[in-house]
Amino acid sequence: MKASEFDKKFDDNNDDIIDDLDLSTLRRPNQPLKRVNVDFPSWMVKSLDREASRIGVTRQSIIKVWLAERLEAGEANKNIKTDHLQER
Repeated sequence: MKASEFDKKFDDNNDDIIDDLDLSTLRRPNQPLKRVNVDFPSWMVKSLDREASRIGVTRQSIIKVWLAERLEAGEANKNIKTDHLQER
């Protein structure tokens, strides 16, 4: 697909462009990666794979997104508690 076709597809908001992206090469600048190994029970891997397939991403992607959401929520809760204590 030419860049102009991709831009038009994006600008028109008619189609989902996620299928046109290669998410396996996605990198965040200035955020070095650290490889870790985690063991999951097989039922959890099956559930992760099912959900990843449903939304069209890889197992690794869904794990990263869900962990990031959880960590951000925890940080937000910590900030709320800190703010509340400072008000006293």
